[in-house]
Amino acid sequence: MNGFIAAHTTVAAAPLVPEIRLHLATEITPIWQASEALLAQTGIEPPFWAFAWPGGQALARHVLDRPALVAGRRVLDFAAGCGIAAIACARAGAASVEAAEIDPLAIAAIGLNALLNDVSVEPVAQDLADDPTDAPSRWDLILCGDVCYEAPMTRHILPWLRRMAAATEVWVADPGRAYLPTAGLQPIGSYDVPTSLELEDRALRPTRLYRMTGTG
Repeated sequence: MNGFIAAHTTVAAAPLVPEIRLHLATEITPIWQASEALLAQTGIEPPFWAFAWPGGQALARHVLDRPALVAGRRVLDFAAGCGIAAIACARAGAASVEAAEIDPLAIAAIGLNALLNDVSVEPVAQDLADDPTDAPSRWDLILCGDVCYEAPMTRHILPWLRRMAAATEVWVADPGRAYLPTAGLQPIGSYDVPTSLELEDRALRPTRLYRMTGTG
């Protein structure tokens, strides 16, 4: 896994978060083709982890500019991708930081990215939303960056996030995806995130941050 990441990425910073270095793909097509070949062999998912998506960048910027919001708290970066928001929380003084992903390559990338930034982030290779129980949350804050981009994904994760939000603070960062729920979200911030036209339909993505309620 680490070898694949090293071969197909470059150490760089996302535009909105220059403080954090990440293993990122410079072009979408080569790494997507390489991942499709790996997918055919191993079932690995497409390389969403190789890009700093607008939601993750907005969360990271929000945390780095307001470290008191996470200092001393137990944080989960849910569907963490490259782990940019998790790394920001660790830099801001969170008591503990976990980053959950179902893609083994994303788990490896999170570990490498945390090492690059000299912070401690615990990767969690588990679909946490697949847990039907009402077990108490072990986190004080759950971050979700750009998670409502597909209808099946949103239907799968939303019930779990709603349950978590009943007792745990849940932030959702969204750059205008079609499947973001229309109820149960309280705006807490907004950012204009520079992005690539290879990934998005515009060079700047307005991205809003919300606090999720337990209803909606």
